[in-house]
Amino acid sequence: MKVVALAGGVGGAKLLVGLQSVTGSDLTAIVNTGDDAELYGVHVSPDLDIVTYWLAGIADHERGWGIEADTFDLVDALERLGEDAWFRLGDRDFATCLARTRRLRAGMTLSEASGELTRRLGVIARVLPMSDDSVRTVIETSDGRRLEFQEYFVKEHNRPEVAAVSFDGLEDAKPAPGVLDALADAELVILCPSNPFLSIAPITSLMGVEETLAAHPRVIAVSPIVRGAALRGPADRMLRSLGAGAGAAAVARLYAGFCDEFVVDVSDRAESAAVEELGIKAVALPTIMSDRGASERLASSLLEL
Repeated sequence: MKVVALAGGVGGAKLLVGLQSVTGSDLTAIVNTGDDAELYGVHVSPDLDIVTYWLAGIADHERGWGIEADTFDLVDALERLGEDAWFRLGDRDFATCLARTRRLRAGMTLSEASGELTRRLGVIARVLPMSDDSVRTVIETSDGRRLEFQEYFVKEHNRPEVAAVSFDGLEDAKPAPGVLDALADAELVILCPSNPFLSIAPITSLMGVEETLAAHPRVIAVSPIVRGAALRGPADRMLRSLGAGAGAAAVARLYAGFCDEFVVDVSDRAESAAVEELGIKAVALPTIMSDRGASERLASSLLEL
């Protein structure tokens, strides 16, 4: 079965691990790049790298991001030299970013560079950045500031209350080559349990993506909210602060224009009625991916729906 999954962050990466195990090279991951940034002189693509490291089997599972057993000598040295080193980029992680940056400066697109790097790291699935154009997520806080995403998420530990989310460059950005074709050709499209505002919305807001999803016969989304809370990150707080509501059904409401089936955790069966009022079929499955086996079981269940 040809499967396309939209993803970002650790929740998305965990489900992709299960999907790759079940589908192999028939999986295409379309990954958010709204959180990309220029740091320490290199192009950092946090979501692309999180997804790649998890799929390659080298991710630091405890942190969720970065490479297992990585060292941080470079940023520690920069800090000793007086540099503002709040973004903790590991040494091997830095090597990935440097290799990406060299390719971009040599004329490769982001999707070309990412394709080469994922192959070199042994990833079986196809990993596509959402766009080769620059799209940058901007957080507007309740105290009137506009923060670049990494400033909000890493430097300020996603503590500020969010008043609005916008995407600089979106109006001129196009989906990366292969994105729309992959969506149209897929037998199944899955929206991973990623933050709907920070990971999924940048992808679906690109030209033609939402329309392609709406026309697709099978789009399944997995809730990132379990028992009213996000397992990681600020998705639950953002749902409330941005007026979307609370709980899994609030996420379903954001996807109502293009989602056919919405998966809630078995502990959230009570949310099913609210989901189905939106005209979306609700399905309850164990969605907490505590290990690789749980990721594979969830992936298999999604393919069997």
